[in-house]
Amino acid sequence: MSRSEVTTDDACEPVDAVLLDVVRDCGASRGMLYVLPEGGDALWLVALTGTPREMAVPWTRVGLADPVPVADAVRSGRPVWIGDMEEMARRYPRTSLVLPYAFALAAAPLTVGDAVVGGLVLLWPASHPAQFSAGERAVVDAGCRRLGRLLHHAPDRAGPRPGGEPRLLPHPSRARAVPAEGSEPAAFIARLPGGACALDDTGRFTFVTPEAARLLGTDATTLVGALPWEALPWMDVPDIEDHYRSAVVSQRPTTFRAVRPPDHGLLFALYPDSSGMSVRITRDDPRDEPSPGLASASAAFDEMTVSDGIAGSDESAEPAERSEPAESTEPAAGGGPSRAGFLYHLMHLAATFTEAVGVEDVVDQAADQLMPALGATAMAVSAPRDGRLRILGHRGYGPEVVKHFDDLPLTADTPAVRVMDSGSPHFFSSFYELQRSYPGAVQRDDKASWAFLPLIASGRAVGSLVLAYDRERRFPPPERAALTALAGLVGQALERGRLYDTQYAVAHQLQAALLPRHLPAVPGLGVTARYRSAGHGLQVGGDFYDLIRLNETTVAAAIGDVQGHDIDAAALMGQVRTAVHGHAAAGASPGDVLRSTNRLLVDLDAGRFASCLYADLDLARHAACLASAGHPPALLRDPDGRTEVLSAPPGLLLGIDREADYKAVEFPLRPGSALVLYTDGLVERPGVDLGEAIADLADLVSRTDPADPDAMADTLIDRASDPADDVALLIIHVNGTAQEAG
Repeated sequence: MSRSEVTTDDACEPVDAVLLDVVRDCGASRGMLYVLPEGGDALWLVALTGTPREMAVPWTRVGLADPVPVADAVRSGRPVWIGDMEEMARRYPRTSLVLPYAFALAAAPLTVGDAVVGGLVLLWPASHPAQFSAGERAVVDAGCRRLGRLLHHAPDRAGPRPGGEPRLLPHPSRARAVPAEGSEPAAFIARLPGGACALDDTGRFTFVTPEAARLLGTDATTLVGALPWEALPWMDVPDIEDHYRSAVVSQRPTTFRAVRPPDHGLLFALYPDSSGMSVRITRDDPRDEPSPGLASASAAFDEMTVSDGIAGSDESAEPAERSEPAESTEPAAGGGPSRAGFLYHLMHLAATFTEAVGVEDVVDQAADQLMPALGATAMAVSAPRDGRLRILGHRGYGPEVVKHFDDLPLTADTPAVRVMDSGSPHFFSSFYELQRSYPGAVQRDDKASWAFLPLIASGRAVGSLVLAYDRERRFPPPERAALTALAGLVGQALERGRLYDTQYAVAHQLQAALLPRHLPAVPGLGVTARYRSAGHGLQVGGDFYDLIRLNETTVAAAIGDVQGHDIDAAALMGQVRTAVHGHAAAGASPGDVLRSTNRLLVDLDAGRFASCLYADLDLARHAACLASAGHPPALLRDPDGRTEVLSAPPGLLLGIDREADYKAVEFPLRPGSALVLYTDGLVERPGVDLGEAIADLADLVSRTDPADPDAMADTLIDRASDPADDVALLIIHVNGTAQEAG
């Protein structure tokens, strides 16, 4: 059975039924179900209740590291509760930017044992209390357990992502649809002043009175089954859709004014509930003050769509025109999302790109966000390098297509090269149109329409973006303008990503040069080291480790952490490590090594401090002598499995007091034991006591095999899969030949 069949046949019914039960029983207005594919790094939206699909597009795919509630819930293994819009803006500004409405939200992980299989998001109207009640929590907890068990056994979790678009489920409401025209309720409504209509939970007309159709300037048969901004082009403005979205999310009555061309002022009153929306339409004076919301953004968007520099930059572009009411307003096939949808997606993409680091991250974010929103089925990002146009990343194209178009000379006559040279976008509704402009073109994919867009940053083209569609698609001027604006965001993010990659490469090379390339081989010892950077910034910092062979039977081990996560910290780390190495090689005692290094750091006046743990290991005497400058204690695992915390006298951090003293203490070091040195990034966690964290690490050490230092190091470093601080780890195993070395 194919994955797409799994998501559409009866196998989905139990999951959908449980989702609807949870939404109904806890009184939520909306529900969203996410699945986490096995081995995946992102949650995929597979089902939602009572919400137009377009509103959910920005969250169709949620990366596990994304700063959104459901990702936080899955990462932490605990529910996330957001009581109001102020809390949302404070904790999740990206989500608040795209949903600036009043509502309450709960996000919870779906787990089976230790396995995370997905996430659940529930929304409540703005009238919901600020607190999550015990009864609601009990319903959600029970529902999450049921959903978790069902998803755990679902066959479509095996792939990189579930197939198809998310399933739209009707809200489990007891509200009934308005009866057909001619019934007593319909007659009652028709006699009231003004017009009335009803929208279902996806935003489509289900009922329209004759007066409402007359006020809207069309007939009821044209409206039923259509979205307002599809059937009525003059309603396709961000301001109107913003009011609709506000009513859907907040579940509060909303009013706004609009003008049907040429000058028919209308007043709309929206009355939402979980099953849909009732709308009252009355006449209004068009000279009244326009409504708030996205009015300013709408005006800017309107101005952008008629700008010659954007909408009409391609020779095949059509001039922008204002829509007039027509006899037939059925939407054209292949039309794009509404202008409000574009505007919201523009904001979401901008917020997403502020957190993207590196070119690969930018390309992934662009594919994850643009393709679902725009209906594209393939995408490629290219940039010039060494006189060639290289594909930096792609999605939806096969390897043969990518191989053909990768590494083209910048003199090639192709759309991707030409849009980068000219800075003007090209749109082709069919391959015939494309071939008319490029007679030598050969169709190498199965796509039907293409948008080739320049990626502009700092006033110059830094690359090109191609979006391809399976079906023929017309690109009206507003959509061309929106696509060009989105490509502009990608271009700016791409330029930042390339700069970041360059800085990272320099920083990474610097840090690699400052750490030991190879640890010395010492008879009788098995030694291994690990280094893991924090998941932010340039991924460079001041953690270091070293192993120094002093003579035939003595070695020195050092580990330390210079304050900071930047190139300056890495450079200072190199000076500290060199000082420790030099003093140790000169035969200084552990306390003297730290004293001399401390005086050097104070004299450098770097304005930064460093911690350090230094140990002399005498293999002949089976003893270890340790001194500490404010560093976490070493762990010693005995051959019998008992692990001891070696607490050396805690001296001051290096670089504070030139006269600081550092005392050493000696511990036995039996053959078969393992000494574990680490930096604080391995044990420090927000809200976790440091002593408890070290005790947990000691327990983990006691359950590993010291005879295999590499396996032990992998086990320990996995504790820090996404560390908030850099992690350095040095493990020294004293094997049986240590006795012979004496």
